[in-house]
Amino acid sequence: MWEYTDKVKDHFLKPRNVGEIEDPDGVGEVGSLACGDALKLTFELDEQKRIKDAKFQTFGCASAIASSSALTEMIKGMTVEEAEKVTNEDIARYLGGLPKEKMHCSVMGRDALEKAISHYRGEPETKVEGEIVCECFGVTDVEIERVVRESHLASVEDVTDYTKAGGGCESCHEKIQEIIDKVHGKPHIVHRKPAPLTNIQKIKLIEETLEREIKPSLKQDGGDIELIDVDGNTVTVKLRGTCATCVASEVTLKHYVESKLREMVTPELIVEEVQ
Repeated sequence: MWEYTDKVKDHFLKPRNVGEIEDPDGVGEVGSLACGDALKLTFELDEQKRIKDAKFQTFGCASAIASSSALTEMIKGMTVEEAEKVTNEDIARYLGGLPKEKMHCSVMGRDALEKAISHYRGEPETKVEGEIVCECFGVTDVEIERVVRESHLASVEDVTDYTKAGGGCESCHEKIQEIIDKVHGKPHIVHRKPAPLTNIQKIKLIEETLEREIKPSLKQDGGDIELIDVDGNTVTVKLRGTCATCVASEVTLKHYVESKLREMVTPELIVEEVQ
């Protein structure tokens, strides 16, 4: 369970400025219901071009509601130029802090404000910049790089907390780490999974391991082992000598033979004995 500050709880239970301004000067919408969070921010200016009022509508968790409520309170009375300097860290500080797993809610508020200001200035809505890195949540490399730089993030987990990227299938973790390394000027080391063994390679390694590692040990106690078959990851063997009649033969089979083959060949192997 996350620990929320009293101010977060206050803005969640009694959110300020909920709704939508009629004929607003600025409108910004971010997120999507598919991703679990969505926010619409609207504001209007007074005669001095200061933000007279700001309202929000959001679909999301307690942190999303509290962050949106806090943002609308923060920007009232600001000029547009002052408001565009508000960061997600400012929103979190205003609330006395947010759980790190919920920092993406403050980022969403910052992004909605930026879009509302662009709308006010008549700037065309920018297309999605960069390459989609996280397909689950539609987060691009540009977005990830920006949040890493601004919030000094150092791990994939941090990026997930701030953007949700990497919080789904996790297939983008390698790419996220590459972006983090680039921002911090570190050489990126690619850790690739070894290519799977072919059946011929697997059988050869099993035979070599039995001959070199397992049989000599069993023969010291008068036992032996014979390879009968290899079917996928199932290795069928026959215990010989004293091993065949030993009451601890099942222990020998699983805790020694199977463990050694998993260590030396592949961890997916299962060893069974023919009767």
